[in-house]
Amino acid sequence: MPIAEANAPIEVPRGLAGVIVTETQLGDVRGREGFYHYRQYSAVELARTRTFEDVWYLMFHGALPDAAQLAAFRAETAALRPLPATVRDALPALARAGALAGPLAGLRTALSLLGASAGFRPLYDIDADRRRADALATIAAVPTLLTALHRLGQGQQPVEPRPDLGHAANYLYMLTGEEPDPRRVRAIEAYLISTIDHGFNASTFTARVITSTGADLAACLVGAVGALSGPLHGGAPSRALDTLDAIGTPDRIDSWIRERVLRGERIMGFGHPVYRTEDPRSRMLRGIAEEFGGPLVEFAVQVESRAEALLAELKPGRELHINVEFYAGVVMELCGLPREMFTPTFCAARVVGWSANILEQAEDSKIIRPAARYVGPPPPQPLPEVVLS
Repeated sequence: MPIAEANAPIEVPRGLAGVIVTETQLGDVRGREGFYHYRQYSAVELARTRTFEDVWYLMFHGALPDAAQLAAFRAETAALRPLPATVRDALPALARAGALAGPLAGLRTALSLLGASAGFRPLYDIDADRRRADALATIAAVPTLLTALHRLGQGQQPVEPRPDLGHAANYLYMLTGEEPDPRRVRAIEAYLISTIDHGFNASTFTARVITSTGADLAACLVGAVGALSGPLHGGAPSRALDTLDAIGTPDRIDSWIRERVLRGERIMGFGHPVYRTEDPRSRMLRGIAEEFGGPLVEFAVQVESRAEALLAELKPGRELHINVEFYAGVVMELCGLPREMFTPTFCAARVVGWSANILEQAEDSKIIRPAARYVGPPPPQPLPEVVLS
């Protein structure tokens, strides 16, 4: 893509929709096809057939590991799960300070503290091996931080990580303090894998912008977490489930959806800025939910069917389908996760994609510095005289 000179800016769509800002080898989203991939593999197929550590390795190294490589990688990352004493000792205060905001707010401060405690240096000043080491340490620590902040916020003591458990199983164990059910582990692992990366979404782009300044890895991830916390990005899974609660019963589906669409309100769990077909992540998660079965799943399927029909009627030509948040909330609810941990769980997966993007962006020394069109009062205006009293 040609680079504009400062005096010859390039006009782009609002929100940078569809604008290519760089090249990546990490993956892509093909919205018109309803397909996305990590490296050279279908992300959904990876979620269905591989472990979280397999895909983490793929994102960092460009190839799936063999058995020996996977065992070594699991041992390497599991050893990084415990928190430094300086970080662990600060968590009770962070949990109290963020009692209303929840674990994701505490994570922003905890990541900053983790980076400072570990002596993270600017990415610009360190080599690729040091960047990778910082990224692995942070990714491994994020589930420990999130579950500890949640439990402290509930008046419970944090649960120490177990190196004998896989990434997803250990996350559920630290969250509940109980041996995780294999069926739930597999459901959550599939969800985590499916949300590791998803093109240049708002949080990933934020991470790469900060990386382009040469900042340390913790700073890049703090910015990404801030972007993810917004209800129009990662803050949506629990809100999509709130929609099901608000509708309540099948006989209220049509009236509830119609009323909100006609008022111009957004229906959480429907629509996506890239997909013009069904979100492939939702298709997979619907299948997982249907394996559990039960009234919640049956109701969710009914709401999906009627809502899509009503949206097609009321917003013709818009192609509004369910997105990942709709069934993500259902699956996490079925697996016993508290709703305040839905978005943090998303974060526990996406931190791998952010970090892979950070490592890729760190190889490019060009700072990301777009332009804006000024639309305020025409300058220069004369300064008003100072009236002395």
